[in-house]
Amino acid sequence: MEGSYGRRNFDGPREMHKAVCNDCKKECEVPFKPTEGKPVYCKECYAKHRKF
Repeated sequence: MEGSYGRRNFDGPREMHKAVCNDCKKECEVPFKPTEGKPVYCKECYAKHRKF
């Protein structure tokens, strides 16, 4: 596995999890398992919260 240290393999479909956006309350899917107490945002709302 030369050159793969610290990298994740993104080949193939990612497991998606259903969630509800904290801002617009729309149902969405995210590529991680939502954690209780941490906000989840849909794609559109996430873009508004991103820090550049």
